[in-house]
Amino acid sequence: MSERVFRVWRGSGDGGLTEYEVEANEGEVVLDILLRLQATQVPDLAVRWNCKAGKCGSCSVEINGMPRLSCMTRMSIFEPDEVITVVPLQTFPVVRDLVCDVSFNYDKAREIPSFTPSPDTAPGDFRMQQEDVERGQEFRKCIECFLCNDVCHVIRDHEENKEHFSGPRYLMRVAELEMHPWDTADRRKIAQEEFGMGYCNITKCCTEVCPENIQITDNSLIPLKERVADRKYDPLVWLGRTIGRRPTDTPIVPNTRRPADAGTIIGKEEDEEG
Repeated sequence: MSERVFRVWRGSGDGGLTEYEVEANEGEVVLDILLRLQATQVPDLAVRWNCKAGKCGSCSVEINGMPRLSCMTRMSIFEPDEVITVVPLQTFPVVRDLVCDVSFNYDKAREIPSFTPSPDTAPGDFRMQQEDVERGQEFRKCIECFLCNDVCHVIRDHEENKEHFSGPRYLMRVAELEMHPWDTADRRKIAQEEFGMGYCNITKCCTEVCPENIQITDNSLIPLKERVADRKYDPLVWLGRTIGRRPTDTPIVPNTRRPADAGTIIGKEEDEEG
């Protein structure tokens, strides 16, 4: 057991750091120390947490300048004499102490049109190749800790962008649905015009802080950008839309072949470019 120095944010948005000395044991995580601090010295310290297993995402804070889950940040990663500074997520309004108002994220989630299969598809027809299943499963590992949205400079440094930019968490959700072989909605247009895909400059900061190690940038944001660019700028795609069977602002009709028989090419794209 040793004494560690913690500097913890107290108050609301106009608060500040308060320094405490608190006991720390071998093998503990930052959340353990915060809860001990709450139990022994600061009973009114506001800390949000739930599972203490890295699966609920509720204990998100910034520790020594890095967005982290406090329940998954081991004390052993810090030097023995290092001062540990814990502040709330700086991208979102502070309710009190280490608790933020993250309702912005849920507002953006509600704006995304849900999974839209063809009404002519029977339940038994929803067959997918394993490759398509695994692509979506990676994105579904998200625990909605919102560390990616917190670190994204488009939201963090430019308040005016919040209305027009959903952040990496929900652009990833748009990408998941766009890549789904049985989803019939064309989500490329809304990704660009409603969710601000163009603001993202793929710095990979979102990927670096993801506690589930989801390759947000490489596997969702970049492929979604490519699809958006193909739709808007590729001359062959433009020609296909011009002489094709449908206008650009109507839902895409799903491929008549089942994905299990159609190779690994997603039906929506093959149908449009064919």
